[in-house]
Amino acid sequence: MTKPATPRPDATAGAKPAARARRPLHPLLVLAVAVLLPGVGQLLNGSSKRALMFLFSMMSLGWISYHLTTSDHSFVGRYAGGFFVYAVSLMDAYRFARLRWEIFHRKPAAPADA
Repeated sequence: MTKPATPRPDATAGAKPAARARRPLHPLLVLAVAVLLPGVGQLLNGSSKRALMFLFSMMSLGWISYHLTTSDHSFVGRYAGGFFVYAVSLMDAYRFARLRWEIFHRKPAAPADA
């Protein structure tokens, strides 16, 4: 005698319904935070690996440029590599925040009449 097949629990039975897409932060706010705290702009955009990459690059290129210059150079000149990556990270954080903002606020396309 065989046992009746027991129904398998549905994998989605206990799952919560899909959450609404979270509203992205305003791009200027992301830029302001990125200016004060390098790498955090990428974190606010949801790119933690990118934030770590920018921080590591800032630190390493700042260290390299410090050791390739003499004490006759200014502070900015001694850490020029780090400041360059910092400037690129600001542009990157703003660009991705602006992209997320525009995609979130895009109006749905009107259906084409057939």
